[in-house]
Amino acid sequence: MNTTVQDDERYMRMALAEAKLALAQGEVPIGCVIVANGQIVGRGHNLTETLDDVTAHAEMQAITAAANTLGGKYLSQCTLYVTVEPCIMCAGAIGWAQIKKVVFGANDEKRGFTIYAPKALHPKCTILSGILETECRELIQSFFVNKR
Repeated sequence: MNTTVQDDERYMRMALAEAKLALAQGEVPIGCVIVANGQIVGRGHNLTETLDDVTAHAEMQAITAAANTLGGKYLSQCTLYVTVEPCIMCAGAIGWAQIKKVVFGANDEKRGFTIYAPKALHPKCTILSGILETECRELIQSFFVNKR
């Protein structure tokens, strides 16, 4: 499925809504949705504090939800939308799930996979960055400014 810029922005707004749910729970505000054939099949936001689990990132929550929805571990027809560039751990999970496309809003210069593990995704996976970048970056930056 080829998406338009409008589609990408619409799904990223849904990921931003997930990030705001995380913020309301005192979590790092990162949100994720996974789409297959124009339908949301998984969604998630950071739950690391709530679950006392360092692996409970937004992408991990959404991947588990999508696998449950679709009835299988491979998500090769899916696009993952996330507000901030995935970390190495999440990129590895995205790669193992064989997700077809990753769309993210803001880069993560400190922990992003494109710097530290650029080959972590499946070889056929495409990457699109910068969708609603300003909104995504401002949400995460304001969270950390308020924490300090």
